[in-house]
This record gives sequence, structure tokens and C-alpha cells, in this order.
Amino acid sequence: MTTPLLEVRNLKKSFPLFSGLFRKQTGEIVAVDDVSFTLQPGQVLGIVGESGSGKSTVARVAIRLIEPTEGESFFEGRSLFSMNKKELRQIRKEIQIVFQDPFSSLNPRKNIRENMGEALFYHGIVSTLDEQAERVAQTLMQVGLSPDVMMRYPHEFSGGQQQRICIGRAIILRPKLIICDEAVSALDVSIQAQILNLLLDLKERLNLGYLFISHDLSVIRHLSDHIIVMKEGKVVESAETNELFESPQHAYTKALLGAIPKLRVRK
Repeated sequence: MTTPLLEVRNLKKSFPLFSGLFRKQTGEIVAVDDVSFTLQPGQVLGIVGESGSGKSTVARVAIRLIEPTEGESFFEGRSLFSMNKKELRQIRKEIQIVFQDPFSSLNPRKNIRENMGEALFYHGIVSTLDEQAERVAQTLMQVGLSPDVMMRYPHEFSGGQQQRICIGRAIILRPKLIICDEAVSALDVSIQAQILNLLLDLKERLNLGYLFISHDLSVIRHLSDHIIVMKEGKVVESAETNELFESPQHAYTKALLGAIPKLRVRK
């Protein structure tokens, strides 16, 4: 049996509430409540729900960017929550994130070569600037950009090009899992389609697994093999993509599907 790429069991994350002069804890907000899922190698798992449903928090806690309250998370069978700092550092190059706003996730003071290639030095993958430049050039071509742009700065690119650079920064370390946190929601619809097709192409070529977070079910449908629907920190429905769209079971899922704009063309 194939070892899951990412397996999350009974994940819970709560944030304390403080009040008063002495900042005494008076309660807590449960952002993620008993969430479990499994992502297989090369699979795309979509997480969908309205804003504030806990989608992004689930992803961040699952890979231990945020410390969990309860639960377990395993990457290729290894417990992420029991790793020390050195072990986590080694595993970080296997897991990468593409954020919602490409411009704010790029350092405006650094050129594209530095933005994309800085992690290569951090993880000891390259040792010279020439090796870094060669790897960045190869990756830029993979995401549909010319290697000639590597000395330019983020503000010189359009939103779609900036997101291609962010995707390039994610794949340059040859990861096995990429978390796409609303990765296309800040882009125009025509550019969204280009980026989604690029993600699908890279998945096939590099055998990547995606945890794809979105509030847009039409985007999720285009990319995902399996979908989990979240509401108020809980999973209310989990199903294969076609099954979920053809016969949704939960009222909240039906409401989300009903909110998808319909194209009506009059002859």
C-alpha cells in the first residue's frame, strides 16, 4: 500500500482570547476542529469553504507553520509534530507554499534571481552564484518565463507573471508537496486559467501533490481529484470531485454549488 504524502488526523487549533488590564485569558476561538484527511502522492486535494472557515489555518497547522493544539500530521509516514528544528529544516524543502498575493510574497528589494534562488543556498543545494543562476534560469523556463528576466525586480511584472515567479520559487527546490493558498483568486479570470493549466502541467511533469485551498468551487473542480468542504473549522463533507458535484449531501455544499455563476447564452 502506498504511503500517503500527507496524512492529517483529528487536527485541532484554538487561539486564546485575552482581555483586561493584565491580559487574562477569558476564552478561546476554535479555528480548526477535528479535521482529518489524506493526500496521496501526485494527487490534488481541494479544500473549499467561505472566508473564515479555517481552510488556510488547516494547511498551516498541518505542515507546522503554526503549532497545533491537538492531533497528528504525517509527511510520508513521518510525524511532523514530533520533529525537532533540525529535522523540520530538512523537511521544509519537500513542502512549499504559493500564497494568494504574489507581489506581497516577493521581496521588492531583491531581484528575481535572489527571490527564487535564495533558498538554494539555505538548503545547501548550490554553492556558487553561477550554479544558482543556472537553476533559476531552468526553473523560469519551466514556468513560462524567459531566463533574461532574472535580474529584474518584482514591480516590473504583471500579477500573472509574479505568480509564475512564486510558483517557480516553490518548485525550484524540487518539492513533493505544494500548498496553493488561494493561489489564483487575486488574478483576472483569463490569467487564472493560464496559472491553473501551468499547475496541472507541472503536477504531471514533476509528480507533485497539491493541497489546493480556494473559496471558488469552479476553480477547485478544474484541478482537484478529491474535495473536502469546510465550515466553521469543521469538515462537513468529503468526496471525489465528480461525486461531490453530481450529488452533494450537505446543505452547505449545496449552497456553495448554488452560488456558482451560471452561463446563460441566448440564441
